Amino acid sequence: MHLEFRHLRTIRAIHQAGGVGRAADILNITQSALSHQLKGLEEQAGVELFVRRTKPLRLSAAGMKMLRLAEEVLPRIEALEEEFRALISGKSGRLHIAIECHACFEWLFPVLERFRHAFPDVDVDIRPGLAFSALPALAREEVDVVISSDPESLDGVTFTPLFDYEPRFIAASSHPLAQKPFVVAEDFRDEVLITYPMDRTRLDIFTGLLNPARVEPRLVRPVELTAVILLLVASGRGVSVLPDWVLREVKHSADYVTLPVTEHGLTKRLYAATRADEVTKPYMAQFLRLARTEPVKLQRG
Repeated sequence: MHLEFRHLRTIRAIHQAGGVGRAADILNITQSALSHQLKGLEEQAGVELFVRRTKPLRLSAAGMKMLRLAEEVLPRIEALEEEFRALISGKSGRLHIAIECHACFEWLFPVLERFRHAFPDVDVDIRPGLAFSALPALAREEVDVVISSDPESLDGVTFTPLFDYEPRFIAASSHPLAQKPFVVAEDFRDEVLITYPMDRTRLDIFTGLLNPARVEPRLVRPVELTAVILLLVASGRGVSVLPDWVLREVKHSADYVTLPVTEHGLTKRLYAATRADEVTKPYMAQFLRLARTEPVKLQRG
């Protein structure tokens, strides 16, 4: 027997309406077309599906079996259709994010907290494990957004500017460098520099200052957590350079001093890399909008 979804919808509609005429209205087809469809279905099944001597029209035992199938299958099909409509309209989808900076967690979580209220049906995940192969993962559709400060020219990828930030020097208030108005590359030569565990090509202090000046700190100590970096700095175990949004809560603390890096300071820009054909999806556009505005609030304290 060749059974189609329209057959299941026909059985359900006739059962609910109690007659062919009202069922035809529900299904938005003519009564003669519905009668012809029902006759063809009964010929395929080889049994009567309705007891026609009753009013309202009543399902036969065979018809009840088909109705149970319709009530099991059709809600799942209709739910799937609704999910597809939501995908097409941009109300649902997937937002898996790869980040190329550890400190981005500080502003990303507030962004996602606001985002989920607007798009609760979007599947959100953060993939820090892809930090060093994020853009290839974006091309393979393993992730949907890459947060990076290093835009590249890639076919099919759009880099949307998010916001500018200032990497700032931080040390204990008792540190000798605390008395300076700003720090320069040479100031790091005898220091223990505490950084996130990332390749130097992705650390602002190296790309923006130390590498061009060919200055190597006495020791580079990688530390995973921002809170531990701040603890070590306050204890005089080293110095660090962190984005301004990380330092918003400690810059007025008596335990620390924060200084510009070079006389005029460093300025970096963060970008969100996405596949070009997904930038205009409503949920993606909302995420990008929040990622441009929420971190600025953190920067301003």
